[in-house]
Amino acid sequence: MRTKNLWVFLAGMGTAFAQAPNKAHESVIKEINQKEKQYGVLSKQIWTLAEVGYQEVRSSAILQDQLRKEGFKVQSAVADMPTAFVASFGEGKPVIGILGEFDALPGLSQDSIPVKKSIGGIAGHACGHHLFGVGSLASVVAVKNWLVQSGHKGTIRFYGTPAEEGGSGKVYMVRDGLFKDVDVVLHWHPGDSNSASSSSSLANKSAKFRFKGISSHAAAAPDRGRSALDGVEVMNYAVNMMREHIPSATRIHYVITNGGKAPNVVPDFAEVYYYVRHPSRQYVASIWERVQKAAQGAALATGTTVEEEIIGGVHEILPNDVLSQLMHENLKGIGGMKYTPEELKYAEEISKTQGMGIRELSSVETIEPLANEGLSSASTDVGDVSWAVPTVGLRTATWVPGTPAHSWQAVAAGGTSIGRKGMVIAAKALATTAIDLFQNEKIISEAKAEFEKRRGADFTYKALVGDRKPALNYRD
Repeated sequence: MRTKNLWVFLAGMGTAFAQAPNKAHESVIKEINQKEKQYGVLSKQIWTLAEVGYQEVRSSAILQDQLRKEGFKVQSAVADMPTAFVASFGEGKPVIGILGEFDALPGLSQDSIPVKKSIGGIAGHACGHHLFGVGSLASVVAVKNWLVQSGHKGTIRFYGTPAEEGGSGKVYMVRDGLFKDVDVVLHWHPGDSNSASSSSSLANKSAKFRFKGISSHAAAAPDRGRSALDGVEVMNYAVNMMREHIPSATRIHYVITNGGKAPNVVPDFAEVYYYVRHPSRQYVASIWERVQKAAQGAALATGTTVEEEIIGGVHEILPNDVLSQLMHENLKGIGGMKYTPEELKYAEEISKTQGMGIRELSSVETIEPLANEGLSSASTDVGDVSWAVPTVGLRTATWVPGTPAHSWQAVAAGGTSIGRKGMVIAAKALATTAIDLFQNEKIISEAKAEFEKRRGADFTYKALVGDRKPALNYRD
């Protein structure tokens, strides 16, 4: 949606926010600055815990306890997820929601140093969700205090969303109607640069395929066995042959989670975990049917049986230009970060390690141009939220430039002052954007109009996970 009227409206926003709103911005920015060390301690606690999806019991409790202390009403264990929660403050309209994540990735345990060294954990915050949750908390607390001081009406709401990494936690919250009364949703994500965007993302569907066969002695009686691992391997071969005949934007990944226990025993059980991604959820659904047929054919060919358990499924993000322009302007006003000499030395050391990309370290000081109509190669359950309510996000440089997500380098920098600085920038951008929405509901109206136009009058939400309950044990 790039209309002349939209740009006229956005150009006029600068005049609308020239006086009192700037004072409100100064208020929340000052508060976040004053509490930076406190929020740094909270984020490091969650970084150290590094709990995986649906098992973030202590991480979720840290955020909930802090919000209760700040006067928020907290509803725990929502949408059949023990670690999900919603915290609200205020009353009436508008209702502004801010998302917070806190799950870690399995493996990737790493110390906060610029060399690869495990700290002996089973998981690591390789996507920076420890910063995501606490940064969003910092923003809603600052906005809450502004609401109290200014006497402004409205509701600020924090959504504690578990299991973003493959568990699709937000999908169940959308499916249960927890966003029905929300006017706008804001979110952010750690990264290696500072930017807001109107980009979309890849829709994604995942499942575990479990093959069952007949065990026997692999040397003395192989004819009596039927290998479940053969079923997995034939399925994988069939899917790999399929890659030539699917849209080029598709991404398919798999890992064999169980391939048997000993070479001399024909395995009677094997399991493979699949992801399918594409910019369109409709294509994901059609490609998924072909993956299912590959599994069924593999079972038939190997004399085994196969069962499928859907684990996750997310929509692509529905962009919103009105909101992304507002977020971009606020992010520009806040600016990037400056490394201390110690941080610069750390960044120089880690940038030399294997797997890092080439990017100027000084780029953390700048805000990237607003990217319109782009496409992220990642998937997120924020996508489902964006089809329920106008939604916008940003990224900040919590990692050293050139760092790939889901890497030990991301875990390491996320546990340092570099990660904390990026988190604070995000908190300020979220808080100032929320205040602008509270003070100028015309922006909300424009965002909703764009949202309805993009979504289409005939849209009906249908979760890609179907009607299943959350897969609470998907990391077991």
